[in-house]
Amino acid sequence: MPESRSRKQADLKKKSARQAAVAEERAEKKRLGKAGLGESRGWVVPTFITLMLLGVLWLVVWYLTASTGIYVPGMSDIGNWNLLIAMLLMGGSFGVATLWK
Repeated sequence: MPESRSRKQADLKKKSARQAAVAEERAEKKRLGKAGLGESRGWVVPTFITLMLLGVLWLVVWYLTASTGIYVPGMSDIGNWNLLIAMLLMGGSFGVATLWK
């Protein structure tokens, strides 16, 4: 009987040690500002905003230049494909936004 009691105490000590190690690891990740996967996600918000603004800007410039007849090298040559480019930039920004935590 004393043997089973000491075995239970040993198991409890191992469990406590594992829990302490996990808690310490979580605290370290939180302190370092790390995401759950061990990598920083600080690039997500600036990338999301940049892609969205580029897409909107591309669309506005294309509409304004096309409606006024102003020639923009490269942009004016591809015509309505500019709409697809703008939508891909804006869609890509939403794709990046799914990584935000």
